[in-house]
Amino acid sequence: MKYVRNISGAFTGGALGGLLDSFNIWFMGKVGLSDLIGISMKPDFTAPWLYQRMIWGGLWMLLLLIPVWKDRTILRGMAASIFPSAMVLLVVFPSMNKGVLGLEFGIAMPMVVITLNFIYGIFSAYWYVATCSNQNHK
Repeated sequence: MKYVRNISGAFTGGALGGLLDSFNIWFMGKVGLSDLIGISMKPDFTAPWLYQRMIWGGLWMLLLLIPVWKDRTILRGMAASIFPSAMVLLVVFPSMNKGVLGLEFGIAMPMVVITLNFIYGIFSAYWYVATCSNQNHK
């Protein structure tokens, strides 16, 4: 049961982190922060967009199952978030014809992706630790 709890904790933390990340990028567009920093990406907060981001968020945070930096939750979350950041910047944005690093969204886009994904990774890692640290349950 410990393995099921760990997988569930990592996936759920990632899915909720994906929800947080989605809200953050949407909110930035709604309040004008995206305009302020020169980012043209302002997604609509729709169910299909959110669903996709939460599922991928959960899958990416299965990386938390790798037993590294167990006592460093923040570092662990940040490290896990580097992989989805690289995927978005090097694969997803270019496939959307927004250039490598998504620079056609704006020069600050790489920093926005990395920063918001750090938040997503840290949140997910804390969720994972909170749900999986008490392994003595039967």
